[in-house]
Amino acid sequence: MDSKKRFEWKRHRLQALWALLTNSYLSGFVQGKIYQGKIKNLCVPGLNCYSCPGALGACPIGAMQAVIGNWNFKFTFYAAGFLMFVGALMGRFVCGWLCPFGLLQDLLHKLPFFKKIGTFRGDKLLRKLKYVILVVFVILMPMFLVDILGQGLPYFCKLICPAGTLEGGFFLVLLNQSMRSALGWLYVWKNVLLVATIVLSILIYRPFCKYICPLGAVYSVFHPISVFRYRVEKERCTGCGVCAKVCKMQVNPVENANSLECIRCGLCKKACPSHAISSTLMRKDESETDDEDVVLQAGK
Repeated sequence: MDSKKRFEWKRHRLQALWALLTNSYLSGFVQGKIYQGKIKNLCVPGLNCYSCPGALGACPIGAMQAVIGNWNFKFTFYAAGFLMFVGALMGRFVCGWLCPFGLLQDLLHKLPFFKKIGTFRGDKLLRKLKYVILVVFVILMPMFLVDILGQGLPYFCKLICPAGTLEGGFFLVLLNQSMRSALGWLYVWKNVLLVATIVLSILIYRPFCKYICPLGAVYSVFHPISVFRYRVEKERCTGCGVCAKVCKMQVNPVENANSLECIRCGLCKKACPSHAISSTLMRKDESETDDEDVVLQAGK
């Protein structure tokens, strides 16, 4: 196994560990019940379904939908503030290292198939869909389509989210007879989306992250200005293009080291033969003192 593959499996181990830690309510899988303790009021950074029987925390996108049309401004500000804080701190690092559904897509893409799809006509345009989904399903619909009590529904979770179908819907339905007897067209539709996501993940690297995920859309807004970021040292770069070739999100770090599509998986840093790509902690005067940045060497 070469160094790049070892690095990637190291990342997957961290992803798996984080998924286990945030879904460690094991009795929930036995009883078919959702954890309702105080910790559940706290959000986790990645897309991790609230309804998963093992989930100890709440999904920030689910939390936002649940309160955005509510007069409970305290929790609304908490959910929005959490997203902005994590985004401003790490950007889409969460997508690459901490999201359980990202891990699933990573592993599915490793399955052998005779033809993998890197990019295609309309790919760049389709990537904008996640921002439309964020605005329409996560913000506008829960805000304006409310009941007589002013409560909105988590429309993205209810109509689209395949992560919720897998982590929450599948296990709860499997473990509860009453839920199985109440299944309808919506459950069928959600499972069709889940199966489509699984199949596409084998062919395309992280299709959900690229085209659908509203959480990735939120973090990408803060990605270029986040505290943790990437930097290409121009004096070291030889222009070989290796970093762009190994990037599975089709990002060219030399052109834009902090592209909105970058998930900061670190593969470009590991592959760079001249070690020109580094992780930095942004300072206020970064543009004037590049040489004084705190540089964390790739792979360490």
